[in-house]
Amino acid sequence: MISELPETSPAFMNWPWSQMEPHYLALIEHPINAGNVGAWLADWSKLTDLVQETFTRLQIATAVDTTDQAADRRYQTFLDDIYPRSREMEQKLKEKLLSSGLEPLGFEIPLRNMRAEAILFRHENLSLLSQEMKLGTEYDKIVGAQTVAWDGQDVTISQLSTVYQESDRQRREQAWRLAIGRQLADREALNNLWGRLLNLRAQIAANTDLPDYREYMWRNMLRFDYSPEDCEQFHLAIEKVVVPAARQIYEKRRQRLGVGRLRPWDLNVDVEGLAPLRPFSSTTQLEDGVEAIFHRVDPQLGEYFATMRAEKLLDLDNRKGKAPGGFCSEFTVLRRPFIFMNAVGVHDDVQTLLHEGGHAFHVFETSKLPYNQQLQVGMEFAEVASMAMELLAAPYLGEEYGGFYTRQQAARARIEHLEGAILFWPYMAVVDAFQHWVYRHPKDARVPANCDATWSGLWDRFMQGVDWGDLKPEKATGWHRKLHIFQVPFYYVEYGLAQLGSMQVWRNAISDQAQAVADYRNALALGGTVSLPHLFETAGAKFAFDEHTLGQAVDLAMATIANLEQVQKE
Repeated sequence: MISELPETSPAFMNWPWSQMEPHYLALIEHPINAGNVGAWLADWSKLTDLVQETFTRLQIATAVDTTDQAADRRYQTFLDDIYPRSREMEQKLKEKLLSSGLEPLGFEIPLRNMRAEAILFRHENLSLLSQEMKLGTEYDKIVGAQTVAWDGQDVTISQLSTVYQESDRQRREQAWRLAIGRQLADREALNNLWGRLLNLRAQIAANTDLPDYREYMWRNMLRFDYSPEDCEQFHLAIEKVVVPAARQIYEKRRQRLGVGRLRPWDLNVDVEGLAPLRPFSSTTQLEDGVEAIFHRVDPQLGEYFATMRAEKLLDLDNRKGKAPGGFCSEFTVLRRPFIFMNAVGVHDDVQTLLHEGGHAFHVFETSKLPYNQQLQVGMEFAEVASMAMELLAAPYLGEEYGGFYTRQQAARARIEHLEGAILFWPYMAVVDAFQHWVYRHPKDARVPANCDATWSGLWDRFMQGVDWGDLKPEKATGWHRKLHIFQVPFYYVEYGLAQLGSMQVWRNAISDQAQAVADYRNALALGGTVSLPHLFETAGAKFAFDEHTLGQAVDLAMATIANLEQVQKE
C-alpha cells in the first residue's frame, strides 16, 4: 500500500485523513524483523516526508502572505484534521519499532529520541499542540499588521530599520519612537495572547505529569547533553566575560558619536558618520553577491546555493502582509531547503542570507541519509551550521571576491558583525533567563506586569551601556518583540551555544580554511545520528558553557575587531 503514495507533496497536499490513514495502519500492522526493518523504515520515512512537507508548504503559504485567507484556512484545516492524527500514528510507529528491540544501523540517537518521546506522548496533548501553533499564527498576524506612516508612505516596522542607520540623530529618534509606539499599541492584544499561551502550555505539561513546563520542554526538545543548571552557568559566564566587553563596545560607540548618553536609536548608525551600507538594490543583486561568496568559501556550497536559485527556493524581499523574520525550512520529500526572509537593502540582509544559507547547506549535506528519523538535529548544532557560515563567509564580503564592498567597507561590515556577536550573548542571556523565570513561576508570569518587571531586571543586569532612562514601558515590553518567546519557547539558548561553537570553527579556518570547512561539512552530513558533543567535536569545536572557552572566543573577536579598525584607516 505504501507504494501507492505520491512521489511529490503537491500531489499529496489535498488528501483527507481518510486517504492517509490506511497507509499508517499498513505500517503499524506489518511485521518487522532484522531482515525487513530497512525497507519498513524507508516506507515510514516516505509517508512522514510527505506529511511534513505538506505541513511546511502550508505554513510557508501563511507566512509569505498573512492576508491570504484561503492559505490560512488550508493551514488551519491541516492543524485540526491531519496534524494531531498523524502525530498519534507516528507515535504508534515509534512504539512499534521500540517494542521490536531492533537497532538499525545509524539509529542509536533516533532510538534514544523515540524512547524519550514515547514517555512524553499524551493523546490529550495533540489538540493542545495544534491550538498552540494556531496561537503562534495569531502572533504573526498581530506583528505582521504593524505599519506606520513615514515620509508619506505606509511602511512596515522592518522597513524603518534603514532610517536607524542615518546620520540625522533627531530623525533616527523620531523613527524609533514611531515604531515602538506602534508596537506598544498592540500591548493589550499581545498580553491577552500571552495569557492564553501560558494556560495552554501549563495544561500540556500537567498532562504529562511533570512538575512544570520547563521540565516538559527540556524533554520535548531532547536536551540530553545539558541541563537547566548548565544554562544558568552559561548566563553567569556571559555576565562575567562578555558583559564587560559589551560595555567597552558601547562606550567606544558613545565616544565616537560624541553624545553624552547612548540611546537605543544610536546603535545602528555608523560612528564615523559614513553613509549606511547599502549592499544591493534588488534581491537579484543580493543573490548574485551571496552566491559568489559561497563559492569562495567552498565550491560545492556555491553550487548548492545556485541550485536553490534555479529551483526558486528563495523568498527574500520584504513586503506588506508578509510575516516578520527569516527562516530556512526543509522540504523533506525533495530534500531541499527553502529560505524566507525580509530584505530591505541593508547589510543585515546579507548576514541573514548567509546565516540561512548555512541552514540550507545542512539540508543538502544530510540529503544522503536514508531515513527521515535521522534528520532530527539538536538546534544547538543546527545553529552552528548557520552562524559558522556567517563567519566563514565574512572574509569574502569584498568586491574583489564578487561580494558587495570595498576593502574598507568590508572591514566595517565585519566589525559590525563581530561586535554584534559579542553584544548578542548578553541579549541571549536575557531571553533565556526570562523564559526560565516564566516557567518556574507560571502563576506570577500570568500577570503581564510581572513579566515586564522581570524582563526589565534582566535587561539591567546584562544589557549595560545603553541609556533607557525615560523609556520604561518600551524597555519592559521587550519580551513582546521576541517572537521565540511566543512561538518557540526555550528555543534561544541554542543561538548562544552555537555562536560559541561557530567561533571555534572560524578560529580553525584562520589557520586552515580547507580543513575547517571540510570538518564543518562532515559534521553537517552526520545529521542526527550522533550526540551534540560528537557533532561539535567533528566540526572542530567543544560543546561548552564555561568562562574559559567563552573568554577565548571573546578575545579572538576583540583582537580581530582591532585589526579591522586598522584596515578601515588605510
